[in-house]
Amino acid sequence: MRTEDLIKALDADARSKAMPLGPAWWAAFGVAAVVAAMVFFMTIGPRPDIMPAMHTMRFMSKFVFTLALTTSAFALIRALSTPGAASRRAKLWMLVAPALVVIAVILELFAVPEADWGRRLVGSNMMICMSFIPLIGIGPLAIFLGMLRYGAPTRPVLAGAAAGLLAGGLAATFYAAHCFDDSPLFVATWYTIAIAILTALGALGGRLFVRW
Repeated sequence: MRTEDLIKALDADARSKAMPLGPAWWAAFGVAAVVAAMVFFMTIGPRPDIMPAMHTMRFMSKFVFTLALTTSAFALIRALSTPGAASRRAKLWMLVAPALVVIAVILELFAVPEADWGRRLVGSNMMICMSFIPLIGIGPLAIFLGMLRYGAPTRPVLAGAAAGLLAGGLAATFYAAHCFDDSPLFVATWYTIAIAILTALGALGGRLFVRW
């Protein structure tokens, strides 16, 4: 069978599902958000001073990064789960979140004395960050990998990695409400590592469970 014929067959299979793929993705994301919220509130919950913290730019900037990542990863995984769908634009949008973090880090380096750079980078919750972002995100990751099987991705490893990025962005959004380390230096380092763990797990899951 030619590649073009395979893609058409997969696309026809994806369209024949009981629920169209687009609404199914929104439903899956809603369920994943509920699962992440349950894990978050049953374990660490928001920081006690969250209301005053919401009036600070550093605290709110964390959500700008995590929500940008979540939004762009959601667009990418929807494109990758549909055979023949264009994903180039969605891939380009994935550059937004890293670019925002880089800008925030540069501004932080100008605003903070060099002697404080190391302390702000290490923070006080490094291990909690790298533990709880994957913990909060593992349930959503399983849901997103299941949705990839509901669709018909032609690049399962890449689609799985996108699922990990989406789960990581969602989990990091919840974790950011608990995290006491608001410096962009901390976010750029430890949030990225924690999200990368979920991305690697997603790529592995795509290879093992989303193959055709």
